[in-house]
Amino acid sequence: MAKQIEGVYERILECAKKEFLEKGYSDASLRTIAAEADTSTNSIYVRFQDKEGLFAAIVEPAATAFKEQFCKVQETFHAFDPETQRQEVGKYSADEMLKLVDYMYDHFDAFRLLLDASYGTKFQHFVDELVSIEEAYTWKWMEVTGVGSEFSDTMTRELYHMMVTAYYEGVFETVRHGMSRENAKKYISLMGKYHHAGFMAIAEM
Repeated sequence: MAKQIEGVYERILECAKKEFLEKGYSDASLRTIAAEADTSTNSIYVRFQDKEGLFAAIVEPAATAFKEQFCKVQETFHAFDPETQRQEVGKYSADEMLKLVDYMYDHFDAFRLLLDASYGTKFQHFVDELVSIEEAYTWKWMEVTGVGSEFSDTMTRELYHMMVTAYYEGVFETVRHGMSRENAKKYISLMGKYHHAGFMAIAEM
């Protein structure tokens, strides 16, 4: 096996990130990345297999860690007794979301790529996957706390899917618009209050 030249791997990643951010996954060129990294396209294939493998090397660690943290937040909450879950859902969700925002901003470029440059890769449904997780745990919460029996007929699964999708798309708008971490936290906190109050109003609680 040929010895890999030190520093090439890191240069490829840095140049690839720039290319993907500028052009998106579909239009990004491995030839351009190789030229910018002062290497060959073959060296990219050797290290990353293909273009999607290169994209994954940049975004997958952040995407995986975020989803793991997201699921841990859900599991921790659902380990509480039903009354605590019922009373603390708003505050708990708000506090934990701000921690997720910190992670997102600590890996800002990876999230820019996940949100706006991942079409054509296995990561293009990243937000949809988070929405599905949130939905599943919400229905579990309603069953455990008995809240579901209090819902009016207007709170359907279809409506809740729309609400959650709108919420998470709103959360990630902070990245898409390049907001500061401080403003992102402020706006997401306000949006969380708006979402929670709307949820409770429709649930007639």
